[in-house]
Amino acid sequence: MPHDPALLPPLPAAPSRRWWTLATVALAQLMVVLDATVVNIALPAAQADLGFTDGERQWVITAYSLAFGSLLLLGGRISDLWGRKRTFIIGLVGFAAASALAGAAPTFGVLVGGRALQGAFGALLAPTALAVLTTTFTIPKERARAFGVFGAIAGAGGAIGLLLGGVLTEQLDWRWNLYINVVIAAVAVVGAAVFVPHLERTGPRPKLDLPGTILVSGAVFLLVYGFSHAETDGWDSPLTWGMLAASGVLLIAFVLWQRRAAHPLLPLSIVLDRNRGAAYASVLIAGAGMFGIFLFVTYYLQTSLGYTPIQTGLAFLPMIAMLVLAAQLSTNLFVPRFGPKIMVPIGMVLAASGMVLLTRLDLDSVYAADIMPALMVIGFGMGSIMPAAMQTATLGVDRAFAGVASATVNTSQQVGGSIGTALLNTLAATAATDYVAAHTPPTEQVLADAAIHSYTVAYWWGAAFFAFGAVLAALLFRHRNELAHHAPREGEAAVAEEPVVAH
Repeated sequence: MPHDPALLPPLPAAPSRRWWTLATVALAQLMVVLDATVVNIALPAAQADLGFTDGERQWVITAYSLAFGSLLLLGGRISDLWGRKRTFIIGLVGFAAASALAGAAPTFGVLVGGRALQGAFGALLAPTALAVLTTTFTIPKERARAFGVFGAIAGAGGAIGLLLGGVLTEQLDWRWNLYINVVIAAVAVVGAAVFVPHLERTGPRPKLDLPGTILVSGAVFLLVYGFSHAETDGWDSPLTWGMLAASGVLLIAFVLWQRRAAHPLLPLSIVLDRNRGAAYASVLIAGAGMFGIFLFVTYYLQTSLGYTPIQTGLAFLPMIAMLVLAAQLSTNLFVPRFGPKIMVPIGMVLAASGMVLLTRLDLDSVYAADIMPALMVIGFGMGSIMPAAMQTATLGVDRAFAGVASATVNTSQQVGGSIGTALLNTLAATAATDYVAAHTPPTEQVLADAAIHSYTVAYWWGAAFFAFGAVLAALLFRHRNELAHHAPREGEAAVAEEPVVAH
């Protein structure tokens, strides 16, 4: 596809306005990311209030992830076509309205419907937020700082959600885990109206690739649903494999269509670029591994050690602190000097090491000596991975495709989380069953030991995910001196015109 002249570069904004733009975008990103975990802690209270079954419980989570994951690329392309500022505000207002609906839900069906709407508007909001950041910060040092903040939020949002969910559930009511989004969105809407720049469109409006949208949305929907189904019904279910196979067919059809579409939803050159492909893969693997931390450490702290929801959330604070520290050091010092080819593998190795440390935990482990050090190592690793990968994933992309390139980052993280949850949960459940079968009779002590064993298996597999990610990133990312020989292709801007922070 030829270079799209429809979007003019934004006028240089005053430095102070750019940082207020970052604050607004970061607030919106935090709302979307933490919503993936903040509801988890509220589920038991919501179940007692609305009376839904254990089998129905997963739909409160799955409804959000299905809508969010399957509509992300559409949301990113809409932001390219409608304009960033307008799409951003629509996404904020819609997300707040959906949150209010879910929070006030009188029945289980309304709660699930509200969560699905949250996911749909989140799919509009998340890629637009990253696209606004990409097109606002073009000065290398400022871009590094901005992506350091954004990457830290992307990595730490889940842990913040656990803490916030514990506080709101214990001190107020489970519904406030949803109502809180209305407050956050209201502040973000004011910030967006004042500080997010507006790009004037001068050329003809490109058409939306409807066949491509249907194909990729269906593919991601079936992929996420298939892994969610595997988590609940097992890998031997024909429906699980049927949905995953259908997802693969639709994905192949999408790629073939994008090669011939006049207005492709996602120009393949964006994904096929080595650096961006490596960045997307790194975000996916990091997302898969992270769920091994949040899911199983949360279960371990609450069910094995008897922590309250608030105590569980507080337990993750050192991890968040290290993640933020690493994100700032990485983007301001290490990535400009060494590039993602060095920093992302180092982050993966650190995260894998932290997961190995978690395998040592048992029923007698002490937080300060055993749990906190492992979480801090993982936090520093994630802070080294996410900002570097997210910078690289959108670097050099034509402004007309910034939204859909950003959406691919979010899709990678969402799909990675779905895959990680299903795989690790299935492996852990199988390990627990095998342990109990080998240690009959199933006394209370045996069951407690089986739970610890299942978590340990999940941590080892999580470490394997990160180790694989380290090797993949080291092989795929370009050396910094290869950048000068990389010519822009379809859907790309000349890299020389963009900051070279991440190369």
